[in-house]
Amino acid sequence: LKEVLAQKIPVWRDEIKSFVKEHGDKKIGDLTIGHAYGGMRGLKAMVCDTSEVPPDKGLLIRNTPLKELQHTQPEEIFWLLCAGEMPTDEQLADLQADLKARAKKIPEYVFAVIDAMPKDSHPMCMLDTGILALERESEFRKGYDAGMKKDQYWEPTLEDSLNILAWEPIIAAYVYRRHAGKEPFRIAPDDKLAWGPNYAHMMGFDDPKFYDLMRLYLVLHSDHEGGNVSAHTCHCIGSALSDPYYAVSGGLNGLAGPLHGLANQECLGWLLQVLEQFKGVPSNEVLEKFAWDTLNSGKVVPGYGHAVLRITDPRFDIFKEWGGKNIPEDPVYQLMAKTFDVVPEVLKQIKKIKDPWPNVDAASGSLLYHFGLKEFPYYTVLFSVSRTMGMCSQLIMSRGWGEAIERPKSVTTAWMKAQAAKA
Repeated sequence: LKEVLAQKIPVWRDEIKSFVKEHGDKKIGDLTIGHAYGGMRGLKAMVCDTSEVPPDKGLLIRNTPLKELQHTQPEEIFWLLCAGEMPTDEQLADLQADLKARAKKIPEYVFAVIDAMPKDSHPMCMLDTGILALERESEFRKGYDAGMKKDQYWEPTLEDSLNILAWEPIIAAYVYRRHAGKEPFRIAPDDKLAWGPNYAHMMGFDDPKFYDLMRLYLVLHSDHEGGNVSAHTCHCIGSALSDPYYAVSGGLNGLAGPLHGLANQECLGWLLQVLEQFKGVPSNEVLEKFAWDTLNSGKVVPGYGHAVLRITDPRFDIFKEWGGKNIPEDPVYQLMAKTFDVVPEVLKQIKKIKDPWPNVDAASGSLLYHFGLKEFPYYTVLFSVSRTMGMCSQLIMSRGWGEAIERPKSVTTAWMKAQAAKA
């Protein structure tokens, strides 16, 4: 992978420099007061080439629709994110062997750090603390301190990223077993398994179907352009030339928020509430009334609507299809599928709702629950292991291009009022 990027990055870097020099003064949009107070929603102010999310298509990884990638391995996705092309069989085998070799070199002190935390610490806190504790291993920091040239920054960033990706599933699995009280807390990796199934194995789940679900889960959550909280936070921290351990740990802190990574457990909680109240999967009519009752009480139906999309999230479609093939008799899956038939028709009747369609969180939790993964606070850790691929690949690209430190200008409300008066 390093050899491939060594050929591509100088070309990309020169292309971007020339493009900015020629077109840097051209406008790409207008900033409004609503943007400034509305979380910069929809404001075009970042560059991310690893993926994009067109409202009418859903996630494209390097311009490839996600449905064309649903049968791939996560390692292939990471290669695609970095290099802009799928690896050959030989290149994939090389990357997989490299990650397995790195996994055997995980520093033991990281487990002592986690063990020093209270047992009831949140799994996300344990994970991002473990990643941060490994910062002493950073090759980027060592290279920077030694005075490496700016055009070499991407190389130790890649090295740090590969170590993080090799070590994070081991830490995440350890966190799961410690959080759930499942001894032994640590299960050794299996060299015969790929990255995704190995993560499931180290958690203690050895069902072949769960292996495949974990593979798919890690593929689908790998990246989602640059403006989401985890990616943006990681990018912002990394733009200060903080090494990937600092940047990824910070991104994971953002992912822990209930408006970002916690959404899937809220969706599952709503489904389980329905099953408990009606002692099974209700009829469409009953489910429709329950949806209206939820909305009329001032709540939302979790998992429906998306900040960017205006269609059904392709990730939802892929998960729903996987469940239909593998666990069609499961009542939680059946209710999730039925909700897709009912809830959008309810939401279409509310004028202020722009997107009545389900996102990925509406489906993922129900599949995990079927296989006995019922520790809800842990669900975001699964998301984290996957999204680290996107955060790391974006860091590598940013260092390769030589992106500047992120430093937008803030203004006061008084200034905003004065601008509004002028307008």
